[in-house]
Amino acid sequence: MKRRSFVRSSIIGSAAVAIIPAITNAMPTNISAPTHTDYYELKVYSLKNDIQQKLVEDYLNNAAIPALNRAGLKNIGVFTEMKPEGQTRMYTLITYTSLDQVDHIAGKLEADALYQKDAAAYLNAPVSAPAYERIESSLMKAFKHSPILATPEKKDRIFELRQYQSASEAAGKKKIEMFNDQGEIDIFKRLGFKPVFWGETIIGPLRPNLTYMITFDDLAAKDAHWKAFVGDAQWKKISTVPAYSDALLVNKITSTLLIPTAYSQI
Repeated sequence: MKRRSFVRSSIIGSAAVAIIPAITNAMPTNISAPTHTDYYELKVYSLKNDIQQKLVEDYLNNAAIPALNRAGLKNIGVFTEMKPEGQTRMYTLITYTSLDQVDHIAGKLEADALYQKDAAAYLNAPVSAPAYERIESSLMKAFKHSPILATPEKKDRIFELRQYQSASEAAGKKKIEMFNDQGEIDIFKRLGFKPVFWGETIIGPLRPNLTYMITFDDLAAKDAHWKAFVGDAQWKKISTVPAYSDALLVNKITSTLLIPTAYSQI
């Protein structure tokens, strides 16, 4: 090696050795990768009148949420429809850190004397005056690219719950691949949608489907964000790949606008 080249390489190498520790020391030390994958239980209460709604709301606010919090579950979301057709349905979102936690929660509630006391009117509602018409439940597993719940800032906002149904399991998996591996989730985050969760329904109706929740300050912000998404160059690039055509992967999309209750923890 010529002396001039050797000296230049030595200087560069020495500088790199000095810079790398400085960069490492400057990086935040409190950032760590998630150690688990969340599971989400979405419960939808169908109600026929204000009496049932009040009974369910009193149950959730005064009995269910406190008991779930005591059992170690946090960030319980409760929402009403922004534009209901008749009596609003009520949506609850419960986050679990494992399937084992899902398995044990019912037993913990049964053993919680305070919960049984506070929930008595709801749990023991007579057949002549039921607390609700029906409950529809789904259990979802978080996407690998967004494995844990993201709780938004507590302020006035609206939520959009979107579900994509697919005609086959293969098509459903391909759509999830589009979100995880082709950068679709990153587009949502970059454009400021502030997603709360992304989940594949593993138990529940209308399978195969995926469901996700995003937030906006108001309806004007919702329209502006979706306009930006449709016009985004990266989205256009992904969506024009023949294998990822929505016509092949999605046969129904539902969108529900939700408002958090005063006691919702999301």
